Amino acid sequence: MRRSLAACLLAGVLMLAGGCATTAAPDGAAPGGTAADASASEPAPAPRNPADPWENWNRKVFAFNTVVDDAVVRPVAQFYANVVPQPVRTGVTNFFGNFADAWSAVNNLLQGKLADTGQDVIRVGTNTVFGLAGLFDVATDLGLDPQREDFGQTLGRWGLPPGPYLVWPLFGPSTLRDSAALPLDRYWGPALAFADERTQYILAGVGLVNERANLLPATRMLDELALDKYVFVRDAYLQRRRSLVYDGNEPSEDDAFEPDPEPEPAAAAASAPTAEPGAAATSPPAPAAA
Repeated sequence: MRRSLAACLLAGVLMLAGGCATTAAPDGAAPGGTAADASASEPAPAPRNPADPWENWNRKVFAFNTVVDDAVVRPVAQFYANVVPQPVRTGVTNFFGNFADAWSAVNNLLQGKLADTGQDVIRVGTNTVFGLAGLFDVATDLGLDPQREDFGQTLGRWGLPPGPYLVWPLFGPSTLRDSAALPLDRYWGPALAFADERTQYILAGVGLVNERANLLPATRMLDELALDKYVFVRDAYLQRRRSLVYDGNEPSEDDAFEPDPEPEPAAAAASAPTAEPGAAATSPPAPAAA
């Protein structure tokens, strides 16, 4: 399974490198020229997002993922949601979430959040012992809410910038920073507890289908939006990841220092014409009356 992930990521890197050459060049014609006048009737291109320099390539991968999801993944998830009762699906979600809490404890420790680390450890112990190996979320009922930190957030907490936005085939939206954490974040789960590859594939498949089934309501909402789905997903992903890295207390988008505007030079003020003293008070004599 890990070999297949590495091959998929390598193929994505190669395709990404080839797709970088297809990005559009910035507008070169200056306003007022004949070329600008000739193209004045054409609609202006949408402004580029600085965080998405590979938008042309990302849109192609997004379209590919949409086709695969509509043809295979979404129908399987819909069938799963219709056949499997809700209590069973909730238990599957809790079971995988218990392993996610254990991974969250590791990342909270790496980030130096000792209180959150302790809470994650207590959650895992409580749900494992009293929740029948995590099938029931007893810890949340006791007021121990999940933290859910991943290695991508840990890298961000260590100061690694997110880098450009990119879309992976089958894996969906990401950034360069989250892509570096993808192998660990994606494959930490119940499959690691079993040496049998068949069991690992079954657990990974059930987890992915269950995760996709949980996202069906959000997919229906997205289908109803009369917007650019690519832009909506991209902006929502980047905003959410930024908020998660900073625990909801993210700094200003523009951290660059902007100096105060320089005061107007005194010479400029002195160059303005001023009336001489007493000039405003003196006026030409009125003409004498006839």
